[in-house]
Amino acid sequence: MPAQATTETTIRAEAAAKAHSRRWLILAVIGIAQLMVVLDATIVNIALPSAQKALAFSDANRQWIVTAYSLAFGSLLPLGGRLADLFGRKLVFLTGAVGFAAASALAGAAGNFAVLVTGRALQGGFGALLAPAALALLTVTFTDAAERAKAFGIYGAIAGTGGGIGLLLGGLLTEHLSWRWTLYVNLIFAVVVIAAGLPLLAGGRPEHKPRLDLPGTLLISGGLFAMVFGFSNAERYDWGSPMTWGFLIASVVLIGAFAWWQTRTEHPLLPLRIVLDRNRGASFVAIAMSGAGMFGVFLFLTYFLQASLHYSPVQTGLAFLPMIGALMVAAQVTATRFLPRFGPKLVVSVGMAISAVGLAWLTGLDLSSTYLANILPPLVVIGIGIGLAMPAAMNVGVTGIAEEDAGAASAALNTMQQVGGSIGTALLNTLAASAATAYLSGRQPTPAVLAQAQLHSYSTAYWWSAGIFVAGLVITLLLYRPGRVQGGGGQAVHM
Repeated sequence: MPAQATTETTIRAEAAAKAHSRRWLILAVIGIAQLMVVLDATIVNIALPSAQKALAFSDANRQWIVTAYSLAFGSLLPLGGRLADLFGRKLVFLTGAVGFAAASALAGAAGNFAVLVTGRALQGGFGALLAPAALALLTVTFTDAAERAKAFGIYGAIAGTGGGIGLLLGGLLTEHLSWRWTLYVNLIFAVVVIAAGLPLLAGGRPEHKPRLDLPGTLLISGGLFAMVFGFSNAERYDWGSPMTWGFLIASVVLIGAFAWWQTRTEHPLLPLRIVLDRNRGASFVAIAMSGAGMFGVFLFLTYFLQASLHYSPVQTGLAFLPMIGALMVAAQVTATRFLPRFGPKLVVSVGMAISAVGLAWLTGLDLSSTYLANILPPLVVIGIGIGLAMPAAMNVGVTGIAEEDAGAASAALNTMQQVGGSIGTALLNTLAASAATAYLSGRQPTPAVLAQAQLHSYSTAYWWSAGIFVAGLVITLLLYRPGRVQGGGGQAVHM
């Protein structure tokens, strides 16, 4: 038995060394996989009118094309992360990629609404396998602090820009090919990921496998499902409907029961040591706030450009490119220079503040606004802000994690981003719709008044998005320890 254990340890060490020598190629594979998952949250948005016309489903059902993906993805992420720890990150990663491709093909070939929604839900489910396994592989592949910072800068930039890239790619595919290609395009991504991942990736299974916490899995999956579903219903019904508050109360009860159970079970799905560290907890909050706030840009600026300024889908996507560029540059500088020098408390909080300023700036947009003078400057500011906050929070969120917890911690980060984005989308949609209704009250619904009501709803969404970032600023200032992070997530070096 000792000889067998020694052999297994040797094999693991050789696999780890091989993976380390190919670490930048592995980063490219992980980056493509992450881009595929993240952009699918927005790429279908631009194609929705075309899909609705082709499949003849109602406006009320339209939201389910987006919500089905978010519900499955957000609620199953904790399970996906623990499965990566149980069965190996490579196996779960590649299974997620294959399943995501198959689900995309199903949704792209859909002949009716039911098949399209089923395909989108399956995409979310397999994405919940793929995303945490990808981040866990990244965490265990890059062991040098400086290289890990650079890798997380790239990964964070992909996570932050995926929504904007999805809008651009969705516009191009819808306008020049078909709405179905916003789904079929995933097959191209998946083929690259699978073909490159098979020879490059190491198994990534820890020596001491945790057991699956089935009660915990059911509690947290049910709680996250109820939360996203409840906020999504607020737009369709209202805040006073049992379909809204009933599910939100259920989510609080289920998530509370999950937290209690994690302190009692021998093999927790999400060990509380992962989230109770101050720096790591602050990072999770920062990711959730960024996910919720930045959808105010992607969603409502898209509406403004297409509905108010009459941009085409392609023009709308191109309009976001400077923001994406600013975010990517800021992400790299943050990860390699600012975070190691100043620590997360300063870097993330400054990023939150800059993002809030950019969103407040957007509230001045009107029908006479031009791109260069009124839209481009706040977009670049927002890109810089998110590029500061998100990669730094992601890096600190998995720093110092034990190998056997890498999947669970990665799943927690992905969950915060996905659930934050889902809640932000539902909440901002509801607030914007209420603002438009209030503006029209007592006014004659002429074309000019309707246009102003739209502008008022967008402005309301921008203000609330700015408020989300301000809340994130306050929380991160309170939670993060001062100083640089060194070693484990809780170790800070004071300056």
